[in-house]
Amino acid sequence: MRFSVDGWDPGYGASVELDGDLGESTAKIETGVEVPADRWRPVDPVADGLLPDALLFVDGVRRVEARVWIDGAAAGDGPPGWAPDATEALCASYAAGVVCCCAAGAHIVAAELRRGLFSVAPHASDIQTRAGGYRANLVTQGKSGVPVMTALSQSLQRRLAEVEVITATEARGAADGHVGRHARGEAGDLLIVDGPLHGRQHLPRALGYIKSHRTTYLPPELNAMVGTLAPGQRTPAFLMGTSWDRHSWYLRLPGPAVSPWAGVVRVECPADVPVTEVTRLGGLSQRVLGRFASVAYKDSRAPQNLYPIAGLERELRRRLGDPQLLYRALREAARPAAAQ
Repeated sequence: MRFSVDGWDPGYGASVELDGDLGESTAKIETGVEVPADRWRPVDPVADGLLPDALLFVDGVRRVEARVWIDGAAAGDGPPGWAPDATEALCASYAAGVVCCCAAGAHIVAAELRRGLFSVAPHASDIQTRAGGYRANLVTQGKSGVPVMTALSQSLQRRLAEVEVITATEARGAADGHVGRHARGEAGDLLIVDGPLHGRQHLPRALGYIKSHRTTYLPPELNAMVGTLAPGQRTPAFLMGTSWDRHSWYLRLPGPAVSPWAGVVRVECPADVPVTEVTRLGGLSQRVLGRFASVAYKDSRAPQNLYPIAGLERELRRRLGDPQLLYRALREAARPAAAQ
């Protein structure tokens, strides 16, 4: 396989932008899960029941090391540099891990690193460099009209989600009744996934944690109530249906109220759990998440970027390696044998 590396810094996008905006999905909302819509009020935290013995925070990071062009011609065809029907592809590194917060302190209990080549070219193959290999992932564009770069980015995100499930399962050790290296007590554990639960809703005792908001899901009269939440309060749960179903609620974390939605996060749990369990998980989220809220002088995404997640992100990015070294290694691997 012949390929070349785009000289444009991936941190500034591509030198030739092939991407496009993703359309927003519409969600079907059922607001009467816990209480009827006309009885919606902010829900206060209640100190009821045992807290989990361990909180497991799951997160992943991804980084595009280079955009590459895969030649459509067979090796040796045409003059040097000739690349008819070249296809853009991504060389990326991605990693996922789990931080356990328990009586022993906060510590990483699982982490996995992957590197991949993401391409729609059927003849794409693994790339080996002096700094590591990139496993070829053949990407199907799916719907017609989907930009190539969008399809590649979505495939990379799916692979990252798969690794997050692997690390979460490893850390939890559900088969032998342990949380990583720590015995689980009577109260069990609670898994906090940074981001939506999509593709991970089968994990038991799991919550999705969404830090930012790109659209509103509630009717206007209920959506306005979100801005009135006090720190620690949440909305009643509601059922969301898009391409997949889940229960969700809004929660305000501790912090200065600089705007109506400051410190508001959205929390998710699977759609197939009973309402009593939805209420219990909602109450747990109120009691445990605020303890880890960040402050602005330490984190520009405060208070939503929880300390365990921020620390895990930093460690995972360190494990991805030096981006300049990886980029140079790709450039070297892309040179024709005669030029090396």
